[in-house]
Amino acid sequence: MLTSGTSSTAEISKEILEKAYRLMCMAKAMTDIYEENKEITSKYVHATSRGHEAVQLACAMQLKPYDYVSPYYRDDSILLGIGMSPYECMLQLMAKRDDPFSGGRTYYCHPSLKDDDKPKIPHQSSATGMQAIPTTGIALGVRYNEIHQLNKEDEKPVVVCSIGDAAMTEGEVSEALQMASLKQLPILYLVQDNEWDISANAKETRAQNAAEFAQGFKGIEVVSLEGNDFVECYTRLKDVLEIMRKERRPFLVHAKVPLLGHHTSGVRKEWYRDDLEEHAQRDPFPKFKNQLLEQGWETAELEKIEAESRKEAEADYQKALAAEDPKPEDLFTHDFAPTPVTKEEGEREPAGKEKTVMVDAALFAIKEIMEDHPEALLYGQDVGRRLGGVFREAATLAEKFGDERVFNTPIQEAFIIGSTVGMSAAGCEPIVEVQFADYIWPGLNQLFTEVSRSCYLSNGKWPVSSIIRVPIGAYGSGGPYHSSSVESVLTNIRGIKIAYPSTGADLKGLMKAAFLDPNPVVMLEHKGLYWSKIKGTEDAKTVEPSKDYIIPFGKGRIAYQADEEKISRGESLCIITYGMGVYWGKEAWKKYPGQVEVVDLRTLYPLDEELIVERVKAHGKCLVVTEEPVNNTFAQSLAARIQQACFRYLDAPVMTIGSENMPAIPLNSTLEATMILNGGKVSAKVQDLLNY
Repeated sequence: MLTSGTSSTAEISKEILEKAYRLMCMAKAMTDIYEENKEITSKYVHATSRGHEAVQLACAMQLKPYDYVSPYYRDDSILLGIGMSPYECMLQLMAKRDDPFSGGRTYYCHPSLKDDDKPKIPHQSSATGMQAIPTTGIALGVRYNEIHQLNKEDEKPVVVCSIGDAAMTEGEVSEALQMASLKQLPILYLVQDNEWDISANAKETRAQNAAEFAQGFKGIEVVSLEGNDFVECYTRLKDVLEIMRKERRPFLVHAKVPLLGHHTSGVRKEWYRDDLEEHAQRDPFPKFKNQLLEQGWETAELEKIEAESRKEAEADYQKALAAEDPKPEDLFTHDFAPTPVTKEEGEREPAGKEKTVMVDAALFAIKEIMEDHPEALLYGQDVGRRLGGVFREAATLAEKFGDERVFNTPIQEAFIIGSTVGMSAAGCEPIVEVQFADYIWPGLNQLFTEVSRSCYLSNGKWPVSSIIRVPIGAYGSGGPYHSSSVESVLTNIRGIKIAYPSTGADLKGLMKAAFLDPNPVVMLEHKGLYWSKIKGTEDAKTVEPSKDYIIPFGKGRIAYQADEEKISRGESLCIITYGMGVYWGKEAWKKYPGQVEVVDLRTLYPLDEELIVERVKAHGKCLVVTEEPVNNTFAQSLAARIQQACFRYLDAPVMTIGSENMPAIPLNSTLEATMILNGGKVSAKVQDLLNY
């Protein structure tokens, strides 16, 4: 337990004090230059650390290259403290091509860094409080690596999550604190409290500050300090970081700081603040300068440092101003990291094996992955030892690999999804599960804001390598909260890949490909196909493919073929579908022998457009089948794309069919059957289209 006490500059070396003063001068000079040139710098929104410099520098200067830090949008002093130059920061300020963080794609002080000689910074977003989960995920990964001896023994990384006190009210922050406390992770939540949100003051928005709030999370030690006093911050953070490196447990440091700059360049402090004079009296710059003078430093020496800093900042500003802007073609890079899986490999149907159910195909795939890759782990709700997943999709895995590699999480969909950003950054390969598609909604914030954009907005430095398993679809009176289809929402999130296999062989092959892919993959697994208990879905059971079997994303298959003679006579159509739709299409294929072809997409993104266009052109008629209610869906979008690409070859409009357009799937089996699409309805639509 840390104890508070007074600190003196005598406890800190002159070299560190001089460096800190020089950097504080630099941070002040940068803020002043931005304000003096606001007609230029305000082109792109920015905020600065003015008032926060002392605690930021005190922390950053003590971090090591193997540590991790997540600065937030007011943390340019942290960037200076870890060794970034003003020029590098200004390149992002002006959204220049050589911006080392994002290549001109995102705002000032939204860093991402992977330099060998500096602490690592995964992608940082603007969504306040959202950094807490990914950063806690890093700490979870660091802990995992230590337990399994996957990192250098002499390195004891700490993870720092910088965050404002106002952002601590976000619900997702509680999920992060819960896991940090539960797992005793080596993470420091550095909370900077300037008493403001934007125009909302702490008194009107917070029942307590972060230090008081964190008391409810047992196992997180809380330290409060004056964040405008560099000497106090440095000495007390030194103690905190030393304990963390030795004892590997979480801390929350609550630092009271003044806000001397604007909220952002676009929201001016004079518009709404009445406490500017009081905050100015707590300015860390003159406070630090006076402390140095009291310890015998010469005024001339300090003024010389200040002048040198101003001169360097001005030179860097002019240099950044003249730097090259991004080129139009730069827009199209780094949406995804290149995948090594480009073709189907391995044996799909090894001889001498019996068919197995789809759920076991996934189980066997993950077992083989974990056997060969110690960096792979599985977590989510109820996947641990006692149950092995509500569909038994993780059965026996905890027994085989232990409770540190296969474990339960709290009911925290946001953490389950968002933590994969940090786990991946720490070198782990997380496989996580959202128990039902209906409950993915709390995790969409992290999926959209953090997971999907990490590679693109970090200019390719931090792709998120993760698999997010999501049981989906209606089966057996699951009712309104266990039956939904959500693919249309997911396909509108750019930056993720989406698989939707309909057979065990495809599930295993795509699972293996997803693991090898450095990008985030959502694996939609229809729970009605898991055991092939629904009549007509027997083909979902397949021979288990070989261990090295992989299927590249973006490669569909012809599940059921039409006769070439009927195709040539214009008496056929193709069904474009996925998941359960494959088996509804099969029913029509059987009812109209030789006239129906069923194309199984297998992945919704990337999409096998080549196969789709080829088959639609061959048939001249197309029906897109989905389990979702049709209006405003992926299926309608796909139909429009087919219509556009194949218009001259069509003998009828591209049709779509899906479930009824109602708000939820009822529990009652009669109502459920009325709402959900089935093979009979598909066959009737096929007949209409064949007769068109």
